Amino acid sequence: MPLSLHDFERDALSTLTTYATLECLSPAFDDQWVTNGHIDAALNLLAQWARERSLGDFRVDVVRLEGRTPVLLVTVEATNDDEATVVLYGHLDKQPPLGDWSEGLAPYAPIRRGNRLFARGVADDGYATFSALLALEQLVAEGTPHSRCVVLIEASEESGSPDLDAYLDHLTDQLGRVELMICLDSGALTYDRLWVTTSLRGLASVEVTVEVLTRGQHSGTASGIVPSSFRILRQLIDRLEDARTGTILLDELHGPIPDGARRAAADVAKEFGDGVTEGLPIVPGLSLMGDDVAERILNQTWRPMLSVVGMSGIPAPEVAGNVLRPSTTASLSFRLAPNVDAQRALDAVERVLTTDVPHGARVTVHGHAADGWFTPPLAPWLASALDDASQSAFARAAGYTGEGGTIPFLASLGKRYPGVQFVATGVLGPDSNAHGIDEMLDLPTTVAVTNAVTCVLAAFAIRKDAS
Repeated sequence: MPLSLHDFERDALSTLTTYATLECLSPAFDDQWVTNGHIDAALNLLAQWARERSLGDFRVDVVRLEGRTPVLLVTVEATNDDEATVVLYGHLDKQPPLGDWSEGLAPYAPIRRGNRLFARGVADDGYATFSALLALEQLVAEGTPHSRCVVLIEASEESGSPDLDAYLDHLTDQLGRVELMICLDSGALTYDRLWVTTSLRGLASVEVTVEVLTRGQHSGTASGIVPSSFRILRQLIDRLEDARTGTILLDELHGPIPDGARRAAADVAKEFGDGVTEGLPIVPGLSLMGDDVAERILNQTWRPMLSVVGMSGIPAPEVAGNVLRPSTTASLSFRLAPNVDAQRALDAVERVLTTDVPHGARVTVHGHAADGWFTPPLAPWLASALDDASQSAFARAAGYTGEGGTIPFLASLGKRYPGVQFVATGVLGPDSNAHGIDEMLDLPTTVAVTNAVTCVLAAFAIRKDAS
């Protein structure tokens, strides 16, 4: 029998709710994480719950490397003769609250409304430990053969997974011969099927400062003599982006869009139409980018785009005086094509911003790059298994879509395990509000995704036995 909502409530919900009360912020948001102890509290809570599972021959390890966030590792030995390993990935660190939550909701005071649980971290990514281990427990309870599985829960993902590679190096022998990666930290367009993520854009973040004066001057004295730092910044950005269309002008940020991605975008556009973008709080009368829905999906998932996400050196209007400001700083966020080298793209952006600067203004640039990711072609057995899993758990075939965000750990895993089959999926669907206020976990979807994972693990074991 598949896992039911009642089963999840009985076996997992209480511990998940306790986890939701913990302020286990990722290190990028809590530089005192060691002293504060919230990450350790979450790790110990999940480790204790894991030790109470009925998983046959298994062990639970808390792994620590000096100066790095810890990792929870649950190793479940195979019940068949397969020597391959399936790695199931999740993370336990959280984003900060990001402002005031809606009335009756709070980031660390979990509230259940119907079949939805509201709290920070429950969907991104607190549920992952529970789904991975309950899926395995279901196989054990049914006596269904399974291959060796390792559940790896890290604690630095929301900081860009700076600790993950060190642990993958350290755990090489324990992970063994990895042949399937199941990553439970992705999104879903809807809650009516298993959604599989096929690509993620890369990221190049740049902080650029243009300086023209050592201190501000009255605009009546300096304007017309000293060039505006904002105008120079505007000219520099115009080298990067077509201001009329939003098209990125540097070839290094573009990559060829695979035919499969175009077909998937067309399929989603045909099924959902304008529903793909209807959740965006756009102002009345705004014209969206892209000629049609399919093109907007490709804009969001495969084409590079620029967002100016922050500025400084510019006073608020209510306190602004008639002053020619000494400098302007902008934070530029470039989403990159999934198949480009992010560092090469960043180098190109920095070169354009600092070469032949108008008026000889002083320009300083600080940047950060993160590669995107796209899934290797699905093996026939896995393509069939995903559809069967979705049909079994949701009564609908699986859906496939790219995402516009960046998840650095997938790029890291993809480089480390070339040719390994990947399943990136998750529960981050409509109104889940990951990283925003009012984060929400849809409990029936969590149960269904867990059951789908059970099916995929069973199919992997059969596939390996058959080979």
